[in-house]
Amino acid sequence: MTTDVARRVAAIWRIEGARIVATLARVVGDLATAEDLAQDAVAEALAQWPRDGIPSNPGAWLTAVAKRRAIDGWRRSQNLGEKYRLIGADLDEITDAEWQPIDDDVLRLVFAACHPVLAREAQVALTLKVVGGLDTDAIARLFLVPVPTMQQRIVRAKKSLSVARVPFAVPDPSEWPARLGAVLSVIYLVFTEGYAASTGGAVLRTELAHEAVRLGRVLNRLLPREPEALGLSALMELQASRFAARVDANGDAVLLADQDRRRWDRSAIARGAALLDRADALGRGRGPYQLQAAIALCHAKAMSVEATDWDRIVLLYEMLGHVAPSPVVELNRAVAVSMASGALEGLAIADQLADAGALKGSHLIPSVRGELLSRLGRTREARSELLAAAELTRNEREAALLRRKAEALRL
Repeated sequence: MTTDVARRVAAIWRIEGARIVATLARVVGDLATAEDLAQDAVAEALAQWPRDGIPSNPGAWLTAVAKRRAIDGWRRSQNLGEKYRLIGADLDEITDAEWQPIDDDVLRLVFAACHPVLAREAQVALTLKVVGGLDTDAIARLFLVPVPTMQQRIVRAKKSLSVARVPFAVPDPSEWPARLGAVLSVIYLVFTEGYAASTGGAVLRTELAHEAVRLGRVLNRLLPREPEALGLSALMELQASRFAARVDANGDAVLLADQDRRRWDRSAIARGAALLDRADALGRGRGPYQLQAAIALCHAKAMSVEATDWDRIVLLYEMLGHVAPSPVVELNRAVAVSMASGALEGLAIADQLADAGALKGSHLIPSVRGELLSRLGRTREARSELLAAAELTRNEREAALLRRKAEALRL
C-alpha cells in the first residue's frame, strides 16, 4: 500500500507540482520558501495517505497543507501581519470539490524566473527545474555542464530572486520586451522535454507538453499581436498533434516514417495552421518559432514521408539557420537535405558538425550519421554510430530503439 501511494504521489507531483509551487510562490512571495512548503506537504501526504486514503482532489490537499505550514511558520516567527490575513482568507476558500489553480499562476512563476536580474542560462535552468520538474542531473546534461555547477547555478538564481524581491506577478506591459524572449524560450524547452523526454523510461511526458501548450495560450491572450508568441503556440500545437502516433502499444518510440498519420490530431493541426496564419498576417516577418512552425506544418500536411515537400523544408531550415543559427538546426537541415537530395549530401553536413566538435556528448549527431550511413550501405560504420548514440542518450526507450536499429543491420 505504501509503495503504491508513493507512486501515486510521484505521479501527482509530476502533473500538479508546478501549479502548486506557483500558487504558493504567489502567496508567500519567495520561490525557495514555496518549494520547501510544497515538499513538506508531499512528505505529509506520504505519511497520511497510506492510512487515510488519497483525497479526491490531491492537488487541493497538498496546496492547503502547504499553506497551513506557511501560517504555522509565520506564527512561530511572530510575523503575522497582512500575510496572515491574506493567506488565511485564501485558505478558507479552498475545498476539495471546487479548488482550481488560477490559470496564470504558473505563467507568473515563469515571468519571475525570467527576470532580467538573472542571466539567460540561469533563467532557463530555474524554469526547467521549477516549472518543468526536471531534476538537476537532467538539466546539467541539457547544458552540458557538471551537476555541481548546475546545482550552484539554480541555488544562486533562487537567492538572487529573493534578494531582488522579485514579485511573482505578470509584469507591466512596459517590462515584457525585456523578458519575452526568455519566457518564450523556457516554454519551448518545457514543451521539448515533454515531446521527447531526455531521461527516464517514457518517450513522452505529455502532461509537461500540455502544460507548455496551456502556457502558450495564456501568453497569447496577454500578447495577441506578438507574432513569435503565436508562432510558438502554432509549433507546439502541430508537434503535439503527433502524440498518439509517436509511441506504440508497448510505449516504444515510433519514428516519423513509421507513424500512422491517421492517428494525428487533425484539430490540433488546424489550430496550429490558424495560429501561424495569424502570426503571418501581422506582417512583421517570420522569426525562429514561426519558421519552425512552418516546417512542422509541412510535415503535418503531407500524407506520407515520400509526399513531404522536402525542398521547402530545406529552404525553411536555411532561413532558420540565418535567424537562429545552432548545431541542432544545422543537423536537422542535414536530415532534410538527405531526403531532398540524397543521403550522401546530408552526411557531408553531419560530418562537418562532427568534425567541428558540435553537440559533444549528445546522441544526436551519431544517431543521424548512423541512419544516413545505413542508407548508403555502409553497415559497419552505421552500426557503430547507432550503438554510440545509444550509449549517449539518457532515455531508456530511445536507447532501446537505437540498439534495435543497430542489431537489424547485422542481417
